[in-house]
Amino acid sequence: MEKMIGSLKISHWHEYWLLMRMDKPIGIFLLLWPTLSALWLAAEGFPPTLILILFVLGVIIMRAAGCVINDYADRHLDCQVSRTCTRPLTDGRITAQEALALFFVLIVLAFFLVVWLNIQTIILSLIALFLAVIYPFMKRHTYYPQFFLGLAFSWSIPMAFMAIQQTIPPWTWGLYLATIAWIIAYDTMYAMVDKADDIKAGIKSTAIVFGRHDRLIIFILQILALLIMTLIGKQLHMSNYYYTGIIIALLFSLYQQWLIKERKPESCFRAFLNNNWFGLSIFAGIVAHYGL
Repeated sequence: MEKMIGSLKISHWHEYWLLMRMDKPIGIFLLLWPTLSALWLAAEGFPPTLILILFVLGVIIMRAAGCVINDYADRHLDCQVSRTCTRPLTDGRITAQEALALFFVLIVLAFFLVVWLNIQTIILSLIALFLAVIYPFMKRHTYYPQFFLGLAFSWSIPMAFMAIQQTIPPWTWGLYLATIAWIIAYDTMYAMVDKADDIKAGIKSTAIVFGRHDRLIIFILQILALLIMTLIGKQLHMSNYYYTGIIIALLFSLYQQWLIKERKPESCFRAFLNNNWFGLSIFAGIVAHYGL
């Protein structure tokens, strides 16, 4: 293990930065909004400062770790996709051993954060690690890797409730399901960008299996997510501020449908990026309900 960590080179720091996708923070935001929403709902307002800091740092580190292990798993596939063929690991600027060493360092850092939380949350974090590790390999075995991404990216939700309330209310799983539906929707848009290359490379995705029904299914998934969020709002007696956030998110989903109507890769990527505002709208509605 020491030999593996010793393989990391300070001179390669920029390549590690790119490998962790720190130059492309959209993934951080897409993971952050449902995490923050869960923290605010669990605390019924501004969460404890320490827990908030730990979760935000955890989101950044685990997203970076996910990118590293994803590129490690795809190092022989990314070279066949035009958008990913220049990634540091794919074109040989860093080695597979360096990538694994960096992943290990990030996981250790993430574990250092979670040990400040209660034992139940620490146990849940082990499930988060398992989901993060298996997700990158799913595109070889199933056409639904986006579902496994949803499982992994949404796991911060039960962790947030366990960290604050030391329990997971039953309705929390509705929030978890809504987030999974949203993630499948936006990651399908992302997969639509690479669809032609993925088919040639034998990479599986929902963008391929959904076929000509991709736009309809994406919209159904987004409506399902917003419907569940609406039902949760009714159960929690949320105010109109909360529902305003949901309505704004709905408008963004309609805009995304317009962007992907012709399935052009650049427009699909713009629709994917626009989901940052979808997630932010819901979070903003939650914050507005509880007040700053």
